[in-house]
This record gives sequence, structure tokens and C-alpha cells, in this order.
Amino acid sequence: MELLQFLVQGSAKEPYRVTFQKSDNNLSAYCTCPAGDNGQYCKHRFNILGGIADGIVSGNELEVNIVASWLSGTDVEVALNEVMDAEQRFERAKRELSAAKKRLAVAFRD
Repeated sequence: MELLQFLVQGSAKEPYRVTFQKSDNNLSAYCTCPAGDNGQYCKHRFNILGGIADGIVSGNELEVNIVASWLSGTDVEVALNEVMDAEQRFERAKRELSAAKKRLAVAFRD
């Protein structure tokens, strides 16, 4: 089993501890932030998985690339891709909604 930990400065006074464990094709990630403690979406874990080292205060920013390389071939990769695809569809839907509202506003003036 491989293990990496990061301290990430979030909104709390004390940094959050973000832990990644890799064993074969199993990848686990934990964070001590309130969202992570409750098993919810946690930007600290997902930023590191995405190769983003922002907020890391533990001095091991270069290890973010190692964690990102662990993602390939895991069930986490599949789930993360689903989230990214849904976010893209959501952003597209927001743009389409905004354009439709503008067309509606124009139609009211006619």
C-alpha cells in the first residue's frame, strides 16, 4: 500500500489533513474538513486528484503529481469523469438558459 498526506490550508485556522491511499486498483482519499468528515464532496481531495497544489502548506506540493498518477484505472477515475462530464453539461445548460432568458426579454419588448 502507498500512502501520501498533505496539509491544506482551508477556511479553518488549522490546515486540513488530506490522505490518499493506493493499493492495487483501489484508491481512497480522506480529508479532515467538515465536508470530508461527512463523506461529502471535498474540494481539497479533488483539487489534489486534479493535479492542483493550491493551499498545500506541508511542503510536498510535488507529490500532487504522484497522487494524480494513481487515479488511472481506478473506480475513482470513472466517478470523477462522470462528475466532470456532468459539470460540463451543467455549464452548457446554464449558458443555454441565459440565452433563452435574453430571447424571452426581447420577445416581451416586441
